Amino acid sequence: MQYPYEIAGRAGYAAQQNRVLRNTYALLALSMVPTVLGAMIGVQLGFSFFQGSPLMSFVLFLALAWGFMWGIEKNKDSGVGVALLLGFTFFMGLMLSRMLGFALGFSNGATLIALAAGGTGAVFFTLAGIATTTKKDFSGLSKFLFVGLVVLLLASLANVFFQVPALALTISAAAVMLFSVFILVDVSRVVTGGETNYIMATLAIYLDIYNLFVNLLNLLLAFTGERD
Repeated sequence: MQYPYEIAGRAGYAAQQNRVLRNTYALLALSMVPTVLGAMIGVQLGFSFFQGSPLMSFVLFLALAWGFMWGIEKNKDSGVGVALLLGFTFFMGLMLSRMLGFALGFSNGATLIALAAGGTGAVFFTLAGIATTTKKDFSGLSKFLFVGLVVLLLASLANVFFQVPALALTISAAAVMLFSVFILVDVSRVVTGGETNYIMATLAIYLDIYNLFVNLLNLLLAFTGERD
């Protein structure tokens, strides 16, 4: 027998999670605006971090990115967290601009950018739909994903020194699969109540989408890019 207060409690919990999910999607959509603006400004200005020193660029990027994420986590319950998140997405747009500028140097670069964006959107909506409709808890995959992420980061750092094209493509292919699964897990965490803060949920899913797009574009450029 189910008591009225139990039914009301479950209904209230479901409503809360639906609210978190709606707020996450709304903030995620908003976060794309500064990302696009940052990318456009970066392409126009030819933005680049320490172009002559890839290692310094990599370290500086990590330091700034982790600084933003630390600030977002510390202010996740206030409007400051939203402002920092939007500032972070603008910064990530700036960082993306160098790759977009490189892609636009191909005769079919604009098409490939659109294909990467479309592919990223298709993967996101498919996996987010699976997580939302099944309401299954995929958090058991988190440990494997974390190990994969560490391996991917170490391989990327190694390739800063060795600059091996085959390794770069392998990293991108692995990243496409890894961040696709991350989308499934991170949306599932919101649906099942594992994440109750929409700012942190947005940050996690944004990073999944961003990395999926970057690596998908890298693969498209490598295999189908056409020089003038």
